Amino acid sequence: MANKHLVLFTLAVIVALATNAQQKTVATASKPYVSKVWSPDLGNGQYKNPIINADYSDPDAIRVGNDFYMISSSFEDIPGLPVLHSKDLVNWKILGHALLRQPPFEHFDTPRHGDGVWAPAIRYYNKEFYIYYPDPDFGIYLIKATNPAGPWSTPVMVMPGKGLIDPCPLLDDDGAMYLVHGFAGSRAGIKTIISVNKLNKAGDKVTDEGVIVYDGHETDPTIEGPKFYKRNGYYYIFAPAGGVSTGWQLVLRSKNIYGPYERKVVMDQGKGPVNGPHQGAWVNTASGEDWFLHFQDKDAYGRVVHLQPMTWQNNWPVIGIDNDKDGKGEPVLTHRKPNTGAAQPIENPIESDEFNTNQLGLQWQWMANPKAHWSYMYPAKGVLRLFSAQAPADAKNLWFVPNLLLQKFPADEFTATTKLEFKPNVKLEEKAGLAVMGLSYANIGIRHKKDGDYLVYSIVKNADRGEEEKEQTITKVTSLIIYLRVKITKGAICNFSYSFDGNKFEPASQAFTATPGKWIGAKVGIYCTRDTQINDSGYADFDWFRITSNEN
Repeated sequence: MANKHLVLFTLAVIVALATNAQQKTVATASKPYVSKVWSPDLGNGQYKNPIINADYSDPDAIRVGNDFYMISSSFEDIPGLPVLHSKDLVNWKILGHALLRQPPFEHFDTPRHGDGVWAPAIRYYNKEFYIYYPDPDFGIYLIKATNPAGPWSTPVMVMPGKGLIDPCPLLDDDGAMYLVHGFAGSRAGIKTIISVNKLNKAGDKVTDEGVIVYDGHETDPTIEGPKFYKRNGYYYIFAPAGGVSTGWQLVLRSKNIYGPYERKVVMDQGKGPVNGPHQGAWVNTASGEDWFLHFQDKDAYGRVVHLQPMTWQNNWPVIGIDNDKDGKGEPVLTHRKPNTGAAQPIENPIESDEFNTNQLGLQWQWMANPKAHWSYMYPAKGVLRLFSAQAPADAKNLWFVPNLLLQKFPADEFTATTKLEFKPNVKLEEKAGLAVMGLSYANIGIRHKKDGDYLVYSIVKNADRGEEEKEQTITKVTSLIIYLRVKITKGAICNFSYSFDGNKFEPASQAFTATPGKWIGAKVGIYCTRDTQINDSGYADFDWFRITSNEN
């Protein structure tokens, strides 16, 4: 009997220890991620802009209860349509992605730079989240979910057509649904027009040909990105005009959904340093405050997200700070945080990844719809394994290779370091490494050849035009465990380096200035490729990928 009690006691202790360990793991996993390179919460009740210093262009946002949800354009990158969550509009985390593969699937199995998901809109109707997103080559889609973290439904075509962009729905007081949108001149052959269509009751099909409600050719060139709202009997269309880097934020209003609409510029750059200020979203807090999220085009750094205070005067919004009281604001650099009723912990979108779990970090995206054999998490070893995948036969450089795993630049200055072990197939010429991607790009990596393994460095200008990669050999290597690093300083200047011990880093070659991609900022990440196909491949095990400050 004593032995039986001892066994039961031992089992109870083991269960308790396992439970505690599991709880500790869960607690650790749920601990807010705090960036080492950019955090907008100043810790004193104030925040600084940008609230997300990364490329989340064309943001749209809503509040549901005490929670805020934001989405943004994702273009060709997959998973697409990132969904972010916040409790106070300042501290954000990546919740998931609404689009795990992009249709038409075969079309997006290869890189389609600048295509895909343009400015989307998110709304909450009938206890469901609705995302309307445009593909300028195919039409406007709808996806839905009861949980913003997913799963999301299969995309449904709401309005087919080439050049239809920037949709946003409105559920009117009588239950009728409408859809406002713009036009891409590159596809439709017309632009600077805002149109409104009726939707069916389910919101998944347009039911008419639509009408023009605003023509901006005379006063508001390139008006786009409309967002639809209703307040105090007025219909409002918030829309930017004048171009992403030099334009202004416009608001249109009317008592009739089809107009005529009055116009007013409610925010521009003014005398401050924030150029553009471009399209975004009006949200309010449960306490009744109004705020506006928008983006600023920062060239190689992409389109970063700002938060502006917003007030109403004579049923017109004023966004930002209106120093001269003319009803038109300009962006703030610092401001009091929104009143959301409770202080929230500092939290930022994930950047670093230790690759220790069975889930890839939510910051990572491929340049096309991924294939299952490109990568696997290997939690027993605590690595991400990238198998070499054959580059397309006509690929002149990495711009045309789909299996690059990349993430956004997280700040103006930062250092990205990764540790990898390369296990090439001796029969193949393969390469694995670290890259900064854009219209021009640079990368450092190990190339396996028949006569050995070589550390190589490449810079490619005008990669999108098919310029071939010119590779410079740094040294022949005997160790295939290597640390690769890129340090980014102001002006998007990139300096690559390498180390065989993780302590002493040697410069790779001359500096490289990052450039934006097609409608997106530069990205940094990893790859493993090959030129030929046989029935097996080599691989690279990435132990970790860390974003740190340049002072570390």
